[in-house]
Amino acid sequence: MSLDEDARWLEWVTKQFESIAGDDKEIDLEEFKTALKVKESFFAERFFALFDSDGSSSISLDELLKALDLLIHGSETDKLKFLFQVYDVDGQCSRETHTHTHTHTHWLSCPAGSGSIDPDELRTVLKSCLRESAISLPEEKLDDLTLALFESADKDNSGSITFEELKAELENFPEVMENLTISAANWLKPPDLEQKRRQTPRYLTPAYWQNNSRKLLFLCAYACLSLLLFTGAVLQHSHGGVWYMLAKGCGQCLNFNCTFVMVLMLRRCLTWLRATWVVRVFPLDQNILLHQIVGYAILCCTMLHTTAHIINFVQLSERTDFSLWEYLLTTRPGIGWVKGTASVTGVVLQVMICLMVLCSSTFVRRSGHFEVFYWSHLSYVWVWSLLVVHCANFWKWFVVPGLLFLLEKIVGIAVSHMGGLYIVEVNLLPSKVTHLVIKRPQFFHFKPGDYVYINIPDIAKYEWHPFTISSAPEQSDTLWLHIRSMGQWTNRLFEYFRQPESQAVSPKRLATSLRNRRQLMKAQISAKLGENHRFCNIKCYVDGPYGTPTRQIFASEHAVLIGAGIGITPFASILQSIMYRYRRRKQNCPNCNYSWCENIKDSEMKLRKVDFIWINRDQKSFEWFVSLLTKLEMDQADEEPEGRFLEMHMYMTSALSKNDMKAIGLQMALDLLAKKEKRDSITGLRTRTQPGRPEWGKVFQKVSEEKKGKVHVFYCGSPALAKLIKAQCEHFGFNFYKENF
Repeated sequence: MSLDEDARWLEWVTKQFESIAGDDKEIDLEEFKTALKVKESFFAERFFALFDSDGSSSISLDELLKALDLLIHGSETDKLKFLFQVYDVDGQCSRETHTHTHTHTHWLSCPAGSGSIDPDELRTVLKSCLRESAISLPEEKLDDLTLALFESADKDNSGSITFEELKAELENFPEVMENLTISAANWLKPPDLEQKRRQTPRYLTPAYWQNNSRKLLFLCAYACLSLLLFTGAVLQHSHGGVWYMLAKGCGQCLNFNCTFVMVLMLRRCLTWLRATWVVRVFPLDQNILLHQIVGYAILCCTMLHTTAHIINFVQLSERTDFSLWEYLLTTRPGIGWVKGTASVTGVVLQVMICLMVLCSSTFVRRSGHFEVFYWSHLSYVWVWSLLVVHCANFWKWFVVPGLLFLLEKIVGIAVSHMGGLYIVEVNLLPSKVTHLVIKRPQFFHFKPGDYVYINIPDIAKYEWHPFTISSAPEQSDTLWLHIRSMGQWTNRLFEYFRQPESQAVSPKRLATSLRNRRQLMKAQISAKLGENHRFCNIKCYVDGPYGTPTRQIFASEHAVLIGAGIGITPFASILQSIMYRYRRRKQNCPNCNYSWCENIKDSEMKLRKVDFIWINRDQKSFEWFVSLLTKLEMDQADEEPEGRFLEMHMYMTSALSKNDMKAIGLQMALDLLAKKEKRDSITGLRTRTQPGRPEWGKVFQKVSEEKKGKVHVFYCGSPALAKLIKAQCEHFGFNFYKENF
């Protein structure tokens, strides 16, 4: 850092220290633990002991600044000496040596106790590393990790690791030394001054306009059409005064928008259009975003429309015998084409539209109250009915889209009730994920990444919820759904199947169907595989399938699939389908066991390379699809002439990154053991699980350098991460698609 940046950093650290320290201007061990934000007290105690240069059992600002200066501005050797002292658990520094230390922190000037790290010390450190990173491994695996790192570092087989040996071992991991610091202690780090520099807003960059051209052109056309409709209505009613003109202009926009918002949710029509040239012209993949934009436009227009009419009624009440409240809440003034009901229906419509927008907000849908959104949105039937009564011309706008919408609903009901669908198997997975296996009907055809609406009468008789299909279309017998418990309905589903089997079965349903009862008895005899796995025979209804942006994947040349948590579900279907096709094209040498895939590019699938990135918070979340991913790895057991067709990248965000002093030993040991066993210790896959979050700039830079063709990035997960990834895609010129289910 420059001198100016150093000064600002020093001022910032001083303020942080003063906010933590008490009246004595010192930080004790407990305050240090709190500030360091560590899960495992081992590291806090080791850091505290090394920072406490005078042995007073507290750290002053001067001691802290000297230690931080060395950790942040010091050489690699200085940092390594600190790391060695942390790992040398039985090392005790002689306190007499601290009195002459002024320019160096005491871990450099004092002699180490034992001066070496033995296997038991290393095991203690690695065990604390595992706890700090929220990784759970058997004791035997911990022993394997310890021996892997110890044997690699102990070059002279002396039974202990010296500082020189540790330094030599770390040189085999150059990426670790790039930024070796205590990264979990955010208050110890200087603020990121680079982020404070002003940057051009992403919405003004050429890359953003290029990658979002279809959406932006569509929005411009939508805005122009709305303005044209508004202007035409205003000019047509120019005789009625300003407020009357404003009300009529907004009313005409509402005629259009209240119809168009329905068109954007014609799922079957949109799914069909995705298979035509229309998808290259119109942003069909953005239909939900456009639906939300039109919804907000409706809210704004209704507010202006209502306000303008109220002001107009105030003026009329001054010139007529009717009061303002009579104009607003009664039919006496006779306003409206159906017995003077325009004002009354208008007030009801205003309240209903406000409630629909409020209940569809993100915080309601994402906070476990999906049912509030679901049931409030069903009031669209009453909104359209009232609009027909409220406005004399609305039916002209509504009749054609309304008939299409009604036809879609009738077809959906007919398809969902055609043939008996039953949930035949259930697996309860970690993190409260319910894996449903549904017997697939013969007429049900879908594409990878599609989603369906499911209704399970035993859970809720009238509720339909959307979930992505996680099985491949080539899997002809069954249909898979992976459902994470995040709301009332999904929690009821999980709890229903967690009950003992005798309680979970509905007696009424068994009494009405002898065939179901016999099948269930067979299941009880043969299928009790454990508390979290059972066979069953539960009635359900499925409406769909409906298309998503991921249908574009097979038209890509280089696809990057990014799933966060349960966001892997659409990619589970896609990956399985890709590998089904991959196996069909796989060639085997008749003279040996060598196999390869000569050319996977054809009219159905142009893919040349697939990168799959899965980001999970904790270790247990990987258990959802580890068996599937293992099969995918086995399919690629042999190296291909042009490199692997499918590469997997796993990230665990709870694990500390490789350049964190509290995790460096563990990550080195995991790397070494993975190379030795050819298997990751966390997931059991061949792919090594990376700690922390991906550095998207580096990830996409590597993808760009591979030059496998046009890159398309498909994402499913949290909206916050979607914005970050989308910005990086715009920077590299990649196409970005976001999955909504």
